[in-house]
Amino acid sequence: MCGIAGFSGNFDLPLLEQMNQTIAHRGPDDEGVYLSEKHGIGLAHRRLSIIDLSAHGHQPMWDITKTVAIVFNGEIFNYQELRNNLIEEGWEFESHCDTEVLLNLYLKEGADMLNSLNGMFAFALWDTRSETLFLARDGVGVKPLYYAQTPKGFLFASELKALLQESSLDKTLNPEAIHYYLSYLWCPAPHTILQSVQKLKPGHALFIKNGKIEKSWSFYDLPYHQPIEHLSEKDAIEQVQQAVKQAVERQMVADVPVGAFLSGGLDSSAVVAFAREYSPQNQFDCFTIGFKDSSFQQEGMADDLPFAQRVAKYLDVNLHTIYVGTEMLDQLETMIYHLDEPQADPAPLNALFISKLAHEQGLKVLLSGAGGDDIFTGYRRHYALMQEQYWKWLPASAREVIQHIANKVPASHALGRRFSKAFRFAGLNGDANIASYFHWLDPHLQHSLYGPLLRESLKSIPFSAPLLSSLDQLTEEIPDLNRMLYLEGKHFLADHNLNYTDKMSMATGIEVRVPLLDPDLIDLTARLPVDFKQRGNIGKWIFKKAMESYLPHDVIYRPKTGFGVPLRHWLRNELSPVVADILSETSLKNRGLFDFTGVQRLVQMDQAGKIDGTYTIFSLICIELWCRIFLDQAGKAFSNSSAKMIL
Repeated sequence: MCGIAGFSGNFDLPLLEQMNQTIAHRGPDDEGVYLSEKHGIGLAHRRLSIIDLSAHGHQPMWDITKTVAIVFNGEIFNYQELRNNLIEEGWEFESHCDTEVLLNLYLKEGADMLNSLNGMFAFALWDTRSETLFLARDGVGVKPLYYAQTPKGFLFASELKALLQESSLDKTLNPEAIHYYLSYLWCPAPHTILQSVQKLKPGHALFIKNGKIEKSWSFYDLPYHQPIEHLSEKDAIEQVQQAVKQAVERQMVADVPVGAFLSGGLDSSAVVAFAREYSPQNQFDCFTIGFKDSSFQQEGMADDLPFAQRVAKYLDVNLHTIYVGTEMLDQLETMIYHLDEPQADPAPLNALFISKLAHEQGLKVLLSGAGGDDIFTGYRRHYALMQEQYWKWLPASAREVIQHIANKVPASHALGRRFSKAFRFAGLNGDANIASYFHWLDPHLQHSLYGPLLRESLKSIPFSAPLLSSLDQLTEEIPDLNRMLYLEGKHFLADHNLNYTDKMSMATGIEVRVPLLDPDLIDLTARLPVDFKQRGNIGKWIFKKAMESYLPHDVIYRPKTGFGVPLRHWLRNELSPVVADILSETSLKNRGLFDFTGVQRLVQMDQAGKIDGTYTIFSLICIELWCRIFLDQAGKAFSNSSAKMIL
């Protein structure tokens, strides 16, 4: 696990070194740069040593023949198998790193090498023969990769903030991205908050030549195009057990100790159960979080800690707990800085504090249960979608009445919020209906938040455009639940959960691995019958059945809880001065993005319990904080002479 950066074009060594220093937190163990002024190629790398801790793992790394060089972030979990095959065919190695496997595999297969990889990765490879730069990002998007095409050439980095070190980079804000941050709380790739910067989509690759993108393509897509396989329940349970076990075993490979997140939920508990099997002679370290006050319970959030402690005792693992309270709020700007994006979810603070604890305990690698909800089901929207069969047959007029009622239900209690969210778009059908489950606010109310220039920029941008575009990749016979899971993996997982997991852990020098997103496991779950995933009100049904012989029954079948914080309580109490400052009339007018009257109305409706505007309010705060952190040294968001948002 590392950080990478570089360029192709008319840039210089000081920029390369500055970009590398900006991502130093991603790799405290080693650093390196390569510059070819002749070819206008720069490669930079920060190393967190995990496999082959020797100097042989230094990057940028060249193959033995000095033909190709690479900077690589991530892990290739099947690298030993690939290495052995290459050795049998006569390829030579100087190290035991998976990085060198990539070099030789590329020399053998070219870009087709991507089809052989099982791992999490983002890399840039310089080929001296064709004088091209080859970039790729893993199929699920575990590892981030940002890039920008500028008049001086092409820039790339693990983190957006590294690209900002180039003074000529256009800092124009992206109206579409702001729209999506408010709509979903995250922004679908390839968009970022800056018009000039893009995220390489998961499972995509680029060829760069002479500072310009020569070719881009997709080498992997989530496998929901497959036909459903009609397995018996017994066979399906056995296959899930084996696939999860194999995925965890693959991701235990390391030359340093491996630990794990342990919330006490099914996903993390299952990962720890199998990880424990592969380290039976050693104490296995797990990490969790506890809360000092009752505000979490007051918001209807269950206390995970007793379940984490129960699982730790049951599996005989060493559980480390960090207890936190409102001091988490002191790290809000730190969170936004490391996220690179104004994602409106405070859950990354949990990941940040847990990762910090693991780092203090001397760990470099943690396994996570992330992805279980996105491949097996587990979110409330999955249950709500499956329940539509009981009322979706109603005529459009009746569903519109339900939709009207849902938008009037008070949001002061959790049950009202859930009812409103489930039926807020009851009048929609098909893919538009599926996409609507990812929206956080009524579209009309959201548009009222925009200032005149932003509103004008967005008047022709549909709310669900990127999600509907993704669903267009699927054929009509794909079941609705699988269509939703496709969106989970394609966007919510990659653009939200995995992004914050990577950024928060790497901020503390911790590598996080996600065994439940092993491609073989994803392939299996995509083929399972829908009712094996969501059966009645039981999400993850097949996964739960598969784990019954490994975990306590009450852990497996405990109610679903989120990995969150008491944001509603914080906004009304500890964060109220922040709300007053950032959403003040002066602040909003200075930025020029949002309308004070519309925002004030949103806050008042939320405080009165008429709507649940908590996360939208937090999104407004995060967007402004991002601008203050990264842009304010140069001016306002809008110029006075045009409708263009500028630095």
